[in-house]
Amino acid sequence: MHPFVYERPTTMDAAIASAAKVAGKDPPPQARAQFIAGGTNLSDYMKLGVARPEHLLDLNAIAAPHMHEIKVTEKGIRFGALVHMADAAQKAEVRRDYPVIAQSLELAASGQIRNMATLGGNILQRTRCEYFRETSWRCNKREPGSGCDAMQGFNRQNAILGTSDACIATYHGDFAQALIALDAVVEAQGRRGIRHIPFSKLHHLPGRTPNVETDLAPDEIVVAIEVPAGPWTRRSCYLKIRDRQSYAFALASAAVALDMDGDRVRESRIALGGVATVPWRAHDAEKALAGQVLDEATSTAAADASFAGAEPHRHNAFKIPLGKQTLARALLETRDMKA
Repeated sequence: MHPFVYERPTTMDAAIASAAKVAGKDPPPQARAQFIAGGTNLSDYMKLGVARPEHLLDLNAIAAPHMHEIKVTEKGIRFGALVHMADAAQKAEVRRDYPVIAQSLELAASGQIRNMATLGGNILQRTRCEYFRETSWRCNKREPGSGCDAMQGFNRQNAILGTSDACIATYHGDFAQALIALDAVVEAQGRRGIRHIPFSKLHHLPGRTPNVETDLAPDEIVVAIEVPAGPWTRRSCYLKIRDRQSYAFALASAAVALDMDGDRVRESRIALGGVATVPWRAHDAEKALAGQVLDEATSTAAADASFAGAEPHRHNAFKIPLGKQTLARALLETRDMKA
C-alpha cells in the first residue's frame, strides 16, 4: 500500500476544502483525494495498488445527523448517505413500501459488508473487472490510453450493454438498479454548493474516458439519496441471478416496479444489473409493456426489446438469454405480488 495522509474532518466545509485543495485546478486521471466512510470498496483497491490517493478523508466524524437518518414520508424516502446498508434494508417502511430497495440491499453483499458499507459509498463503487483489479494488465480505467486487455481476455463477467472500444467493465452494484428504476435523486455538496442530480445522470458511460465514472467533482460529497413515492413502489422486486447464492456479483439482475390496472400495465419501471457498464434503465422494455396485459408473451417481448442493442464478447454471450429470462421472470413475479 502506498503512503497517504489520513484526515478526519469534523465538518462538511472542512472536508470539502481539504478535497478541493488537494485536487488542485487540474485533477489527474486518478484523484489525489478520496472520501471514505465504510471503506469496503476503496480500502480493497488501496491494498491492491489500484487506488493510490494522496489524502484519505474519513467522513465518519462529520457532525451531520441528517446523513445518518432515514426519513419516510408520503412524498418518499430520504436516505442519509452515511446510513449503513443493513440498517436501510431492515427498515420496516422500506421493506413494506419499497421492497425492491430492501431486496437489492440484502442481496448486495455479505452480512459483514452490509453492516459496514454506507449507501453513499455503495452507489459510488467502482465499475470494474478482474483486469482493472490486477495492475499487471492493461486497463483504460486505471491508466487512460493504455488499452483494455479484457477485450481479448476472459470476459465472462463483463458487460454487454453500454460498452465502448475503451472499456467493457461491469457496474456490479445492486442498490443502484432499484434507485434508477424509481427515479431517485442524489444530493451532493461541494464548493459550488448543493446539487440535486437525477440518479440516471450520476454515472457516465465509458465512451473514450472510462476513468471518468460519475458526474461528481473531486470535492463533492454525497449527502443524501431521495426516492419519490409512487403507485408502483409497493409492487416491486429485485431478482438477482449469480453463480452461487452466497456473496457474488450478478450475472444478470432486474429491478422491476409496476403500476397495474387489473392485469394490464399502467406504468412500469425497469432496470437491469450485471450486464451493463452503468446502472441501466430499460426504457425499451417499459415502452413495450405500456398498456399491455402482462403475461408470458408480453414479458418475453419486453425482455427481447431490452437486449436488442447488446454487444457480447467471446465469453459472455450467454448473458443475453440469461438477462432476458431474468427480466421476464422478474416481471411475472412482480405482477403476482399483493400491492
